[in-house]
Amino acid sequence: MKNKKITLLAAAAALTLLSVQGAFAQKKYDTGASDTEIKIGNVEAYSGPASAYGIIGKTEEAYFKMINDQGGINGRKINWISYDDGYSPPKTVEQVRKLIESDEVFLVFNALGTPTQTAVQKYHNAKKVPQLFLATGASKWNDPKGFPWTMGFQPSYRVEARIFAKYILQAKPDAKVAIFYANDDFGKDYVAGIKEIFGDKASSLIVAEESYETTEPSIDSHIVKLKGTGANVFVNISTPKFAAQAIKKIAELEWRPMHVMTDVSISIGAVMKPAGLDASEGVLSASYLKDASDPQWKDDEGMKRFLAFIDKYMPGANVSDTNIVYGYAAAQTLVQTLKQCGDNLTRENVMKQAASLKDFAPDTLIPGIKINTGANDFAPIEQLKMIRFKAGQWELFGDIISAETGG
Repeated sequence: MKNKKITLLAAAAALTLLSVQGAFAQKKYDTGASDTEIKIGNVEAYSGPASAYGIIGKTEEAYFKMINDQGGINGRKINWISYDDGYSPPKTVEQVRKLIESDEVFLVFNALGTPTQTAVQKYHNAKKVPQLFLATGASKWNDPKGFPWTMGFQPSYRVEARIFAKYILQAKPDAKVAIFYANDDFGKDYVAGIKEIFGDKASSLIVAEESYETTEPSIDSHIVKLKGTGANVFVNISTPKFAAQAIKKIAELEWRPMHVMTDVSISIGAVMKPAGLDASEGVLSASYLKDASDPQWKDDEGMKRFLAFIDKYMPGANVSDTNIVYGYAAAQTLVQTLKQCGDNLTRENVMKQAASLKDFAPDTLIPGIKINTGANDFAPIEQLKMIRFKAGQWELFGDIISAETGG
């Protein structure tokens, strides 16, 4: 009798264990996720002043089509819903509300623009709907305590500025630095990043800080003034039109400082050619993405996968457009995050997994640059490699530089 009782107890215990395991293995879903699909929302500037970026959304749409053709993510298809906000904050508010309240998306992914996304940041966080891997370089998206439902993607302006400052300290020990910057959040973020690395030396290293307004027709007088300071390093934190003017004027003045320029303005077509290829020779910047039109990557496995994707899902696309390379990397990172979620597709878990990326290397990132996040680190990419403009194209050189202030 005693043995029978023990057997019954053992069976009951086993049954309890099975039911507990069953409870753990149960699928968990929030709005927008199910056994068959994951609804992903997006807003993009398909029209308006920033419409050149619209190709990012088109690339992501094509990438998710490829994933769906391969069977989806853990058997679930991506349902991609992307709206045009024309890069207008009031329109962004309207479209994001529609995505969350009418379409009932699981999350909003890689939405574009600092002013536009600032307009919906508080709303996202109040609704507890992930505003994930934003397509904007502002530093404020890395604020896990203040905005736990918001995370950026690309290196922030401050990250890039820190890397420039580290390079200047290493390459030019006798640096006399003139900083030329846009008088807005973009420009001020860079100035702050440079000073974070220079630290106590900032006041002796920086000989001039000159800002410009985006309404100015020409910035020539600022460049003349900065040449007069005797600076031997020129940090150019300006948007494409003004970056081209600065390069041209520096050449006219026969001033030859080390010229470090934000990657916002590294377009050969929009900046270097208008400024003059000869005048642009030797300008420095930094990068994290491979250039798909550059033959140096022809045997690179990640680039082979990217080009195969283009051939099948975006035939005829202009692979020299870095926005396509960028959209691919962002989409690949979201897919990795959703894979890590397994069957626990709650919004809380998606943010947890987005903050648990370890050494993830999308196909289109420069080798050695990896995505790492943590509960207190919502900045996925914090490494760059320096580039130099030479003979009409950008060349990578040197080691990968990390943005950490300590190293």
